Amino acid sequence: MSSIMKGTTDNGPLLPVPDEDGAPFWEFAARGELRVQCCAGCHEPRFPPRPCCPRCQSFDSEWRVTSGRGRIWSFVRPHPPLLPPYAEQAPYNVIVVELADDPRIRLVGNLVAAPDAALDSVDPARLRIGAPVVVAFTELAEGVRVPRWLLERP
Repeated sequence: MSSIMKGTTDNGPLLPVPDEDGAPFWEFAARGELRVQCCAGCHEPRFPPRPCCPRCQSFDSEWRVTSGRGRIWSFVRPHPPLLPPYAEQAPYNVIVVELADDPRIRLVGNLVAAPDAALDSVDPARLRIGAPVVVAFTELAEGVRVPRWLLERP
């Protein structure tokens, strides 16, 4: 049996497992675009993606490009025990970003020093609620890119 866990890459991180509603998010991310599902009827943005608009109950949706900017809304630093592929980078940060385009839309990710930097590449003392961030994408596997976040003012 391989030492690689199911759903991981050769270097260990978990890969996204998109469902039907979320698949477009990951398709756009693979192209380096941060898009959010919006209702095609009332234009209300929604995340996580879902089949029906909670505002007008329409099943029609579109994917709107965002500015890729936001602010840290919350953060945590996980410590072991963790899944084995993440343990050697612990403790690292996990942040919740509220998007500048619509602060009701929040995404979970990591604050890193550069798109392909390790998860523990940012000094924990630099984590601040409200800090401005910008999205960057890193490739975890062929055709699989995930959003990460960089401080807007390094």
